Amino acid sequence: MTTRVSLFSSPLLLGFDHMERLIERATKAGSEGYPPYNIEQISEDGLRITLAVAGFSAGDLSITLEDNQLQIRGKQADDKERVYLHRGIAARQFQRSFVLAEGIEVTGAELGNGLLHILLRRPRPEPQVRNIAITTTDGGRTDTLGVTGRTSGGQ
Repeated sequence: MTTRVSLFSSPLLLGFDHMERLIERATKAGSEGYPPYNIEQISEDGLRITLAVAGFSAGDLSITLEDNQLQIRGKQADDKERVYLHRGIAARQFQRSFVLAEGIEVTGAELGNGLLHILLRRPRPEPQVRNIAITTTDGGRTDTLGVTGRTSGGQ
Protein backbone atom coordinates (compact mmCIF):
# COMPACT_ATOMS: atom_id res chain seq x y z
CA MET A 1 0.00 0.00 0.00
CA THR A 2 1.38 3.41 -0.98
CA THR A 3 0.61 6.48 1.09
CA ARG A 4 0.61 9.69 -0.88
CA VAL A 5 1.94 12.75 0.89
CA SER A 6 0.47 16.00 -0.33
CA LEU A 7 2.02 19.45 -0.23
CA PHE A 8 -1.35 20.75 0.90
CA SER A 9 -2.03 18.21 3.67
CA SER A 10 -1.46 20.72 6.47
CA PRO A 11 -4.60 21.47 8.53
CA LEU A 12 -3.77 25.17 8.09
CA LEU A 13 -4.29 24.96 4.30
CA LEU A 14 -8.05 24.48 4.00
CA GLY A 15 -9.63 24.31 0.56
CA PHE A 16 -6.41 24.03 -1.46
CA ASP A 17 -7.14 20.56 -2.90
CA HIS A 18 -8.00 22.18 -6.27
CA MET A 19 -4.51 23.74 -6.24
CA GLU A 20 -2.98 20.28 -5.94
CA ARG A 21 -4.95 19.10 -8.97
CA LEU A 22 -3.77 22.17 -10.93
CA ILE A 23 -0.15 21.40 -10.08
CA GLU A 24 -0.59 17.80 -11.23
CA ARG A 25 -2.10 18.97 -14.53
CA ALA A 26 0.67 21.54 -15.04
CA THR A 27 3.34 18.91 -14.43
CA LYS A 28 1.73 16.56 -16.92
CA ALA A 29 1.31 19.34 -19.52
CA GLY A 30 4.91 20.51 -19.10
CA SER A 31 6.32 17.25 -20.46
CA GLU A 32 5.05 17.92 -23.99
CA GLY A 33 7.72 19.07 -26.44
CA TYR A 34 5.88 20.11 -29.59
CA PRO A 35 5.23 22.77 -30.66
CA PRO A 36 7.80 25.06 -29.06
CA TYR A 37 6.41 28.14 -27.32
CA ASN A 38 7.28 31.41 -25.57
CA ILE A 39 5.47 33.16 -22.74
CA GLU A 40 5.98 36.93 -22.60
CA GLN A 41 4.80 39.73 -20.37
CA ILE A 42 3.72 42.43 -22.82
CA SER A 43 2.27 44.96 -20.36
CA GLU A 44 1.66 45.38 -16.65
CA ASP A 45 -1.39 43.10 -16.81
CA GLY A 46 -0.90 41.48 -20.23
CA LEU A 47 0.69 38.18 -21.18
CA ARG A 48 1.21 36.51 -24.55
CA ILE A 49 1.77 32.84 -25.32
CA THR A 50 3.37 32.32 -28.74
CA LEU A 51 3.47 28.88 -30.36
CA ALA A 52 5.48 28.01 -33.48
CA VAL A 53 2.87 26.38 -35.74
CA ALA A 54 4.37 26.69 -39.22
CA GLY A 55 2.27 24.92 -41.83
CA PHE A 56 -0.97 25.12 -39.85
CA SER A 57 -3.84 27.31 -41.01
CA ALA A 58 -6.43 28.86 -38.69
CA GLY A 59 -8.81 26.05 -39.68
CA ASP A 60 -6.29 23.43 -38.53
CA LEU A 61 -6.09 24.94 -35.02
CA SER A 62 -8.49 25.08 -32.09
CA ILE A 63 -8.19 26.84 -28.74
CA THR A 64 -10.39 25.90 -25.77
CA LEU A 65 -10.50 26.94 -22.14
CA GLU A 66 -11.95 24.50 -19.63
CA ASP A 67 -11.57 24.73 -15.85
CA ASN A 68 -8.58 27.10 -16.06
CA GLN A 69 -6.84 24.78 -18.54
CA LEU A 70 -6.05 26.37 -21.89
CA GLN A 71 -5.73 23.76 -24.64
CA ILE A 72 -4.39 24.38 -28.11
CA ARG A 73 -4.84 21.61 -30.66
CA GLY A 74 -3.57 21.37 -34.18
CA LYS A 75 -4.45 18.78 -36.79
CA GLN A 76 -3.52 18.95 -40.45
CA ALA A 77 -5.46 17.02 -43.02
CA ASP A 78 -3.24 14.69 -45.05
CA ASP A 79 -3.43 15.62 -48.75
CA LYS A 80 -4.07 12.34 -50.58
CA GLU A 81 -3.61 14.02 -53.98
CA ARG A 82 0.09 14.74 -53.49
CA VAL A 83 2.81 12.27 -54.37
CA TYR A 84 5.91 12.88 -52.27
CA LEU A 85 9.36 11.86 -53.49
CA HIS A 86 10.71 12.90 -50.10
CA ARG A 87 8.64 13.99 -47.12
CA GLY A 88 10.74 15.82 -44.55
CA ILE A 89 7.91 18.02 -43.23
CA ALA A 90 5.53 15.83 -41.32
CA ALA A 91 1.84 16.63 -41.12
CA ARG A 92 1.60 15.96 -37.41
CA GLN A 93 -1.01 16.77 -34.86
CA PHE A 94 -0.40 18.25 -31.44
CA GLN A 95 -2.04 19.24 -28.20
CA ARG A 96 -0.42 21.80 -25.90
CA SER A 97 -1.95 22.64 -22.51
CA PHE A 98 -1.39 25.50 -20.08
CA VAL A 99 -2.92 25.79 -16.61
CA LEU A 100 -3.99 29.39 -16.02
CA ALA A 101 -4.16 31.03 -12.62
CA GLU A 102 -7.57 31.96 -11.25
CA GLY A 103 -8.82 35.17 -12.87
CA ILE A 104 -6.62 35.14 -15.99
CA GLU A 105 -8.70 35.94 -19.06
CA VAL A 106 -8.01 34.92 -22.66
CA THR A 107 -8.62 38.08 -24.68
CA GLY A 108 -7.81 36.88 -28.18
CA ALA A 109 -5.66 34.89 -30.58
CA GLU A 110 -3.79 35.83 -33.77
CA LEU A 111 -2.10 33.66 -36.39
CA GLY A 112 0.60 35.10 -38.65
CA ASN A 113 3.93 34.07 -40.16
CA GLY A 114 3.69 30.58 -38.66
CA LEU A 115 3.21 31.90 -35.11
CA LEU A 116 0.05 31.60 -33.04
CA HIS A 117 -0.22 34.38 -30.44
CA ILE A 118 -2.67 33.92 -27.56
CA LEU A 119 -3.31 37.09 -25.59
CA LEU A 120 -4.04 36.92 -21.88
CA ARG A 121 -4.99 39.51 -19.29
CA ARG A 122 -4.25 39.23 -15.59
CA PRO A 123 -6.56 41.66 -13.75
CA ARG A 124 -5.20 43.37 -10.66
CA PRO A 125 -6.76 41.88 -7.53
CA GLU A 126 -8.64 44.29 -5.32
CA PRO A 127 -7.78 43.84 -1.64
CA GLN A 128 -10.83 42.73 0.30
CA VAL A 129 -11.29 43.21 4.02
CA ARG A 130 -14.45 41.90 5.61
CA ASN A 131 -15.46 41.97 9.25
CA ILE A 132 -17.20 38.86 10.54
CA ALA A 133 -19.90 39.24 13.18
CA ILE A 134 -19.46 37.16 16.34
CA THR A 135 -22.60 35.70 17.87
CA THR A 136 -22.62 34.75 21.55
CA THR A 137 -25.21 32.84 23.53
CA ASP A 138 -25.36 33.39 27.29
CA GLY A 139 -28.25 31.96 29.30
CA GLY A 140 -30.81 32.00 26.51
CA ARG A 141 -30.00 35.54 25.38
CA THR A 142 -28.21 36.05 22.03
CA ASP A 143 -25.96 39.03 21.39
CA THR A 144 -24.20 39.85 18.14
CA LEU A 145 -20.98 41.84 18.15
CA GLY A 146 -21.10 44.10 15.15
CA VAL A 147 -18.40 45.88 13.18
CA THR A 148 -17.96 48.54 15.86
CA GLY A 149 -17.66 45.98 18.65
CA ARG A 150 -20.90 47.04 20.41
CA THR A 151 -23.50 44.46 21.18
CA SER A 152 -26.98 44.56 19.75
CA GLY A 153 -29.48 42.71 21.86
CA GLY A 154 -31.82 40.10 20.50
CA GLN A 155 -33.33 36.76 21.43
